[in-house]
Amino acid sequence: MDIDEPQIDEGLYVLGHEAMKRMAASNILIVGLDGLGVEIAKNIILAGVKSVTVYDPEPVRIQDLSSQFFLREDDIGKSRADASIARLAELNTYVFVRTLEGNPGQPITVDLVKGFQVVVLVNAPLQKQLEINDWTHQNGVHFIAAGTHGLFGYAFNDFGSRFTCVDPTGEQPLSGMIVSVENDKDGVVACLDETRHGLEDGDFVTFTEVQGMVELNGCEPRKVSVKGPYTFSIGDTTSFGGYKAGGIFTQVKMPKVLEFKSLRESLKTPDFWITDFAKFDRPATLHAGFQALWRFYSEQQRFPRPRNPEDAGVLVSLAKNLNADVDEKVLTELSYQASGNLAPVNAVIGGLVAQEVLKACSAKFHPVLQFTYFDSLESLPSTLPSEADCRPTGSRYDGQIAVFGKTFQEKIFNYRQFLVGAGAIGCEMLKNWSMIGLGSGAKGAICVTDLDTIEKSNLNRQFLFRAKDLGNFKSTVAAAAVAEMNPDLKGRIESRQDPVGPDTENIYGESFFSNIDTVTNALDNVKSRLYMDQRCVFFEKPLLESGTLGTKGNTQIVIPHMTESYASSQDPPEKETPSCTVKNFPNAIQHCIEWSRTEFDNLFVKPPQSVNSYLSEPGYLENALKYSDSSYLVKDRPITFEECIVWARLQFEERYNNAIRQLLFSLPKDAVTSSGQPFWSSPKRAPDPLTFNSMTLRSGKPTHLQFIIAAANLHAFNYGLRGETDPAVFRKVADSVVVPEFTPKSGVKIQVNESEPVENSGNDASDPNDVAKSLPPPSSFAGFRLNPVEFEKDDDTNYHIDFITAASNLRAMNYSITPADRHTTKQIAGKIIPAIATTTSLIVGLVCLELYKVIDGKNKLEDYKNGFVNLALPFFGFSEPIEAKKNKYGTTEWTLWDRFEFKNDPTLREIITWFQKEHKLDISMVSQGVSMLWSSFVGKKKSEERLPMRFSALVEHVTKKPVPAHVTHFIVEVMASDEEGEDVEVPFIVVRK
Repeated sequence: MDIDEPQIDEGLYVLGHEAMKRMAASNILIVGLDGLGVEIAKNIILAGVKSVTVYDPEPVRIQDLSSQFFLREDDIGKSRADASIARLAELNTYVFVRTLEGNPGQPITVDLVKGFQVVVLVNAPLQKQLEINDWTHQNGVHFIAAGTHGLFGYAFNDFGSRFTCVDPTGEQPLSGMIVSVENDKDGVVACLDETRHGLEDGDFVTFTEVQGMVELNGCEPRKVSVKGPYTFSIGDTTSFGGYKAGGIFTQVKMPKVLEFKSLRESLKTPDFWITDFAKFDRPATLHAGFQALWRFYSEQQRFPRPRNPEDAGVLVSLAKNLNADVDEKVLTELSYQASGNLAPVNAVIGGLVAQEVLKACSAKFHPVLQFTYFDSLESLPSTLPSEADCRPTGSRYDGQIAVFGKTFQEKIFNYRQFLVGAGAIGCEMLKNWSMIGLGSGAKGAICVTDLDTIEKSNLNRQFLFRAKDLGNFKSTVAAAAVAEMNPDLKGRIESRQDPVGPDTENIYGESFFSNIDTVTNALDNVKSRLYMDQRCVFFEKPLLESGTLGTKGNTQIVIPHMTESYASSQDPPEKETPSCTVKNFPNAIQHCIEWSRTEFDNLFVKPPQSVNSYLSEPGYLENALKYSDSSYLVKDRPITFEECIVWARLQFEERYNNAIRQLLFSLPKDAVTSSGQPFWSSPKRAPDPLTFNSMTLRSGKPTHLQFIIAAANLHAFNYGLRGETDPAVFRKVADSVVVPEFTPKSGVKIQVNESEPVENSGNDASDPNDVAKSLPPPSSFAGFRLNPVEFEKDDDTNYHIDFITAASNLRAMNYSITPADRHTTKQIAGKIIPAIATTTSLIVGLVCLELYKVIDGKNKLEDYKNGFVNLALPFFGFSEPIEAKKNKYGTTEWTLWDRFEFKNDPTLREIITWFQKEHKLDISMVSQGVSMLWSSFVGKKKSEERLPMRFSALVEHVTKKPVPAHVTHFIVEVMASDEEGEDVEVPFIVVRK
């Protein structure tokens, strides 16, 4: 099977080609297609296996609609598998999806599970799990059993007695430069100064480019013992030559063999994977509880009734026969919720189980050993429902009513929610909300906004979108899709395409926020997250925040006047590569890709923009136009496509031959530093110029010619010329170009470290008058404009990633750096944050479990949980949100949620006087936005002018702009001091017109 990269890009970034190929040869059987089963199936199909077969001949019931999002009311009475198959199949046309035929009441048998690599049983009776697993364990078939009951869920893995995991973590192998290796029994390796190796005891490494101790180059992986953050030992090196210089260590991922026990054996001697360390004893209780639940079912042919004490007593008694130390309160709730069916819990367990299926297929990432038990009892309402409140109503919400009751269901119906973003997280969020009935009541509402349109690479994880939706707005398609899932949402869900930001505060202003209860972010960038966080703080609205990165994900709950906000704590900024390293001294492929991304802008974006500005903006020449840009209008302006090829050939020569020869002329390979050390020593790599050869191949492709093809086509695009694809045309023209002789110049200053000024090329330093003389006047180009390229990573026909890949790999060849494939280059240059359906599903499930708490109005910090997961390891971690930091002035405590509020457009003097009178604080400066409105040192005349002004008039006076009509208030900051003259921090101020 060929892998369609645009469709499954994100999976490739997370899993890699080898794992994806193994998955593409795997056949999966899913038995049980209720809400959990369809969640598992959806995630696996999106990931891209060979085939998914589903077995569920049972007829659709109204209560199935509580969480089975691919069933509709007119499916009632049909088999669940038959009713769902068409919608599952259209998720991914590259996966063969089919049903296994059966009759209602006919359970799965061993004969039916033969021929599959992985068998998943969903909410199957324990005896059936044992029967099937006995066979799969003996026959080398991977087995997973999973189920959910209300706020409880479980999963069990058995991948056989010897399962080889080829990459337990999925992290990129560590690599780093070394500066010494001791020639002794320990073989201690020292890394480059200030470069932590990041290795752990038991890791394995190999080496390249070591001088002297050449035996290490390409050696068998050697086991590491960590000595410190910059040193590690690799064992006896006494038989090797003496270390001289250089060298790179690279971590080697070693396979790990795992032993799984059968279900029958594991029931007696279980291995638990802890999902919440605050509930360390919970798995043992639930291990007995779920066995008791299935015993109850086999004896009564039904599950315990919702909140029925008699049934709960029976279940607890059955569990105590298995484990006398069980927590009776927990098991009573398990009994109460046994007939419950919640979409968010299905999302959590479904995301986890689907990833375990992919681990079984691909051998990538560490599987769960072996039982998983999960619950979110904290999501129950503070006022628990009665048995009468939880009785079924014959509606699609009965699975949720069994857990929360009809009273709380009404709260969910009438909740008003704002969703920002309709991508991967947004789609999952809307699906869950539609299932639980959020906003579908008479007073309820959902508003979703997203300005993006649907692209092909979205289809593998943004599951509400299909190929027919390409080019349409995400928010519109997503809203329509979930309204079809639950028709109660029709007329209750509004889609918008307005982005959130300062420019749309006339849309998302005070009246908008006053009509919503909570904001949920489904964003992919920090800037927008910070803005929405700021708005939620101002309007005092809860914020549900989450994000994913491959198999990793996190959730954060922001509650007004209780928790810190999203902006209160942030990750440190990414470490930037010094410009001198990128420009002259790259030592890693990332440096080459960063350089080529800059070259892309310097060749195809900035010069055409400058030319257009020259032609349309009077005075632009004096301010900005460079000589190198002006050449695009005169000397380098092509008339034919052949001239674009000639131009590209000369660009090759300039970058990969002439520039390198100039660098080596200024800094020869035998150059030494002021201390007498070789200049070209680690981490610097001495380059070699490239001689153009249109026949040079790498991985079967003409490396040099690929640069010419991409550069010429992009140059042609700048000028509106038709491009070309035939390599023979490029080869013929490029080979005939007469390249001017190059002679290195003396006195060229090379930037060696960050503290030195960046060198300029001679051209860019040209006198503007000389540039002006070389250019015809703009009037002679009437109507002429260039086409600047707009970088787009997801269009494989536009040559953007082709150019960056070719340019960076040629740069890598200059510096003897291992080149990168197109896929890796695209991820780095496009700054792609990979998202996969499994992690997204799970993270959104956790967010929705917190949403239940927000709807309930829980008011204690310990009621809420922030979550951190890594499905690769696997790891779950939960913690209480951090309390909002308390600040103080005088005896007054305040947090980021507090503010001073002034109404009726007071004067500046009234505000300053109020602070003196009420808080004994002297105000020395008042600012609004970027404008300083007043300070104690502005002078008597300005003070006398500004202090009596109404605040809105003062803002207009200082900014010299009218206040927009939609602005009803100003957010103001002041500098204040107390009676002792000490500066004090005070909350922000809101001044209303």
